[in-house]
Amino acid sequence: MQRSREKLEREKMEEQNQCKKKLRVCVATCNRADYSKLAPIMFGIKSHPEEFELEVVVLGSHLIDDYGNTFRMIEQDDFDIGSKLHTIVRGEDEAAMVESVGLALVKLPDVLQRLRPDILVVHGDRFDALALATAAALMNIRILHLEGGEVSGTIDDSIRHAISKLAHYHACCTRRAEQHLIAMCEDHSRILLAGCPSYDKLLSPHHRDDHMDIIKSWLGDKVQERDYIVALQHPVTTDIQHSIKIYGLMLDALLSFNKRTLILFPNIDAGSKEMVRVMRKKGIEQHPNFRAVKHIPFEQFIQLVCHAGCMIGNSSCGVREAGAFGTPVINLGTRQTGRETGENVLHVRDADTHNKIYHALELQFGKRYPCSKIYGDGNAVPRILKFLRTIDLDEPLQKTFCFPPVKDSISQDIDHILETQSALAVDLGGTNLRVAIVCMRGKILKKYTQPNPKTFEARMHLILKMCTDAMRDAVCLNCRILGVGVSTGGRVNPQEGVVLHSTKLIQEWCSVDLRTPISDALQLPVWVDNDGNCAALAERKFGHGKGVENFVTVITGTGIGGGIIHHNELVHGSTFCAAELGHIMVSLEGPECSCGSHGCIEAYASGLALQREAKRLHDEDLLKVEGMDMKLSEPVTAAHLISAARMGNSKADAVLNKASTALGVGIINILHIVNPSHVILSGVLASFYQAPVQRIISERALFSAQSIKVVTSELEEPALLGAASMVLDYATRRTY
Repeated sequence: MQRSREKLEREKMEEQNQCKKKLRVCVATCNRADYSKLAPIMFGIKSHPEEFELEVVVLGSHLIDDYGNTFRMIEQDDFDIGSKLHTIVRGEDEAAMVESVGLALVKLPDVLQRLRPDILVVHGDRFDALALATAAALMNIRILHLEGGEVSGTIDDSIRHAISKLAHYHACCTRRAEQHLIAMCEDHSRILLAGCPSYDKLLSPHHRDDHMDIIKSWLGDKVQERDYIVALQHPVTTDIQHSIKIYGLMLDALLSFNKRTLILFPNIDAGSKEMVRVMRKKGIEQHPNFRAVKHIPFEQFIQLVCHAGCMIGNSSCGVREAGAFGTPVINLGTRQTGRETGENVLHVRDADTHNKIYHALELQFGKRYPCSKIYGDGNAVPRILKFLRTIDLDEPLQKTFCFPPVKDSISQDIDHILETQSALAVDLGGTNLRVAIVCMRGKILKKYTQPNPKTFEARMHLILKMCTDAMRDAVCLNCRILGVGVSTGGRVNPQEGVVLHSTKLIQEWCSVDLRTPISDALQLPVWVDNDGNCAALAERKFGHGKGVENFVTVITGTGIGGGIIHHNELVHGSTFCAAELGHIMVSLEGPECSCGSHGCIEAYASGLALQREAKRLHDEDLLKVEGMDMKLSEPVTAAHLISAARMGNSKADAVLNKASTALGVGIINILHIVNPSHVILSGVLASFYQAPVQRIISERALFSAQSIKVVTSELEEPALLGAASMVLDYATRRTY
């Protein structure tokens, strides 16, 4: 009975094994480079027909004659190609790369639906591989990604990480790449540290007896081992023109170095056509020292790299596979920035002339370095096959990410929200240029002041420098800058951010576009307006105008300006000339104004007008009174005039009375036109003018306007706060 029971169990196990489904693995290869990594895995899968069923899909540059029709080497390796997809749109520029991805996405669904693989194996960081991963992910096909987590330059870096996020499983090459994948929140249990599959061939005995035959077949009979150069350089798609320049410099250096050189054509990336033109323009294909080829079978290519005196270019082969042989490598440009490399690699990241590259050739050519095993120990394929066996097709397909723990926020602080949302405010004055970081509550967190340069170029340079410094400091202050507001003198078109023409205080400042250069430099939205309008906006948001529907702000400083808020909106006028309050005429025969007219408020009541009158009285020896402290070397200002009037100087008092009357009459004209509920006086003379203006309104205005209240601004920096308010109103979605 025992023997009978054991027999039944054996038969049952055999039946289960026979019913066990083979894992249907689809390997997709796009170019000669990725096939060198995928081929060892394909051979490994093919050698276990009882466990795996292999499907091969070929696309990309494999099928293009200009790149060697490299699909033939797959057929020569005795693999049955299930599908050949012509997916490359010729043009070798950025648009062609995008169109190629789109074409692949159009063709792949039919193939994947027909093959129905359990898992799709994709390699690396090419745009073709991105199309494969996208199609498979959308069709609920599991993806195994090779060489994820690595870092390099160009758009390939972004593509590699994008594929990693689409992939369900990862076979990476280095410990650092594994850590990068974990940092990208990939599930640790689905990451295999395998090493590079191509190293399984590279680290097997690589000194083939026929290596000299291979060298001579490609480079000629007279070439000796370690006395030739292998050159392979591809475009850098994120900086095509610079990579073409370095390619030309490399060719110049190789021509000068005068060694036999095997040069491979660049890959199909954007910019490759231009690189080929450079090569042909320099006559490389006809030069006796060069052999230019489109493709070399991988097993022969690694023999050529193994026995070369030097390898030069920016191919990943230089920083990866060449290390297995200790071949000296010169890596040019930024395409492999961030790659892990052995001591055999000498970087030339930038070069203005070919001399730097020539010197690198002198340093590297003919050297030998220890074998590097950074990218593998020669056992990647057995690890990957074992990993494939462990994949459970019954587990959920949906990816889960392992995010690091984050402390839950159980409450929020409104003060923190208000303080961190901030604006960059710029006040372009006649004397000083000021920049400030202003938070939502109107608090100036940090202020910068510099003398305003006289020339346009110097002024723009200083504005951008101060704004950049403030942006850097804002990070330390925990401020999120929402935009930039600019307050400036003169007439401004706020819709376009252009100063149409400015005051005499700021020379060479007409038809100046302030918005574009600041926005381009800081990558932030920018608002520009007249300083008087900004003062009104500051009052509306932070001052006496808060919650007031109609009010007027009058700035009494060096000049006279202001802004009008009507129905909660700033009045600009049809030609942006509204609220030029300083140029309301109160007399037909008054003193000359800076605008060229006569009898303007500014000609009577501005700081410059009062200073002019004070100097006149001083010159006539009529200003100083007993008890008045005035140093001989001290310049005469409006403050001296006010001080003299308060101490009983009738001449000074008469001047101030005339100035107050002119200002009061001008404000009455405003009251009779727009009928605001408040008049807010701002600027250094505001406190002096407040009482006289209120009195003149009560005496001379229409009865219905006599009760309108005149108040003095309590804001210390109205120009900066007004500039900031343009940004902060935008941030809270208020219409401006």
